[in-house]
Amino acid sequence: MTREMKAGATQRFGEPLNIHEVDVPEVGPGMNRLFSSVVTRMSLAGSPTRVWEALALYEEIDERPPLHLRLLLPVPLRNKGQISEIGDEAKCLYEGGHLLKRITQIQQGHLYEFEVAEQELSVGGGMRLAGGSYTLRELPDGRTEVALQTRYVSTKWPRWFWKPLERLVCHWFHRYLLGSMRRKIESQ
Repeated sequence: MTREMKAGATQRFGEPLNIHEVDVPEVGPGMNRLFSSVVTRMSLAGSPTRVWEALALYEEIDERPPLHLRLLLPVPLRNKGQISEIGDEAKCLYEGGHLLKRITQIQQGHLYEFEVAEQELSVGGGMRLAGGSYTLRELPDGRTEVALQTRYVSTKWPRWFWKPLERLVCHWFHRYLLGSMRRKIESQ
């Protein structure tokens, strides 16, 4: 993404927006695909402790996703299971299937990371979700920057065509999650 595109996104949404994409080699025997990783950052009003309390997974948000996300992504129903400790698992139910998310790292007030241990759900016509994370960083003005990451493997080709579209949808998804967190913080 060019600096001009980032500046346009900042102007359009009226707040600083930091977008980062990277391909990370998948590790393990016989694995020769690349993970794609999309990160969206947003500054939220509140201390890391306050923002940490507002963290929410897609399946935990009470409001219905906007139309464009409902058309492009599976619609979440609810979670079954506890996901507050490393190793905890939650079965995330969607219209048409489920994901099993497992907590892999928690650093209270700083990092919440999970992997997708099982996917029985069609996402984006062939995407395999690998995991995600929330990373919090305290800013000098008392606000907290949240970096929301999604990792996935896509089988769609040609990559030069599909990858930018996948990133765009990921950023829309991230902005929906971060916006929901902002509303939760502001209502407290």
